[in-house]
Amino acid sequence: MRVIAAMSGGVDSSVAAARLVDAGHEVVGVHLALSKAAAASGRSRGCCTLDDARDARRVADLLGIPFYVWDLSDRFKAEVIDDFLDEYRHGRTPNPCIRCNERIKFAAVLHRARAMGFDAVASGHYAQIRAGAAGPELHRGIDPDKDQSYVLGVLGRDQLAHTLLPIGGDHKSQIRDEASERGLLVARKPDSHDICFIPDGDTAAFVRSRLGSEPGDIVDDASGAVVGHHDGAHAFTIGQRRGLDLRVPAPDGAPRYVVDVDIATSTVRVGSPELLDVDRIEGDRPTWTGDPLGAEPVAVHAQVRAHGEAIPAQASMDAGRMHVTLMSPVRGLARGQTVVIYDDSRVVGSATVDATRRLVSA
Repeated sequence: MRVIAAMSGGVDSSVAAARLVDAGHEVVGVHLALSKAAAASGRSRGCCTLDDARDARRVADLLGIPFYVWDLSDRFKAEVIDDFLDEYRHGRTPNPCIRCNERIKFAAVLHRARAMGFDAVASGHYAQIRAGAAGPELHRGIDPDKDQSYVLGVLGRDQLAHTLLPIGGDHKSQIRDEASERGLLVARKPDSHDICFIPDGDTAAFVRSRLGSEPGDIVDDASGAVVGHHDGAHAFTIGQRRGLDLRVPAPDGAPRYVVDVDIATSTVRVGSPELLDVDRIEGDRPTWTGDPLGAEPVAVHAQVRAHGEAIPAQASMDAGRMHVTLMSPVRGLARGQTVVIYDDSRVVGSATVDATRRLVSA
């Protein structure tokens, strides 16, 4: 096949590209220039710095494949950064990596690759694509500590049909050892963790600088008493404990957490950690990697964080919204996050969390 290998400059995508060459595919390496902020600063341990581009080029040269840099920064800004800020503007907490996979890496890149006559796009994600009775299926990666099926839960079957994930059947340690054996200089390069367009990692400051500050009160959820003040509700998220600067301690001296953010009134509500437990989720903007759910609840496992626990649940659809009832509660789930549902190791679909039900009330 003719394959575009998305090369971030890290060890995973480098080994993925090398395996494609070994398999006899016609491979072209492509590095995505997405974040001008990260490229300019060079500080992000993400996937967008000039050093990352250079690392990717060195690997491509070693493999003997053509290499190009695709500048998708304008589209990335519109589809990921602006979306990120808009979600915070409405009191939601988005996952920009999921949005990037959905709209850039497996949408814009795949569309361009197909238009250029390529058969597939390959990446170094730790997940697996298997043939199923109804078409390609997305499954968890073998390495439970690195499994990235959650962040790919927004992909559809047509995208999966033109996607290759060469390393999903291996553990991270095996990939690093293989990179060393191949003589790849990125073999011991640290994994990326940062949001690439926030090079210094200070999300709250980034949001304030773009959305401004609207001072307001921090209110105890149980008593209604004002226990502090803030200079912008946008910077707070459900489950946050640090940076609250509360002037009135809790009667029992226990720590308090953000349990609600009301952007309209610029009010942040805090309370005990038990108020963060939720047992029901409603999601909008559903996407389906497998067959869509119907109105009848079915047994699934639900995951709400990239490396979180998969919780037994019942899930169904009603009027375009996903309804998930959890058999055990999750803590600190915010609107705007993503719930991905699984059937054993297979990804069924995902939705953006729009509402939750507290297990206990104040």
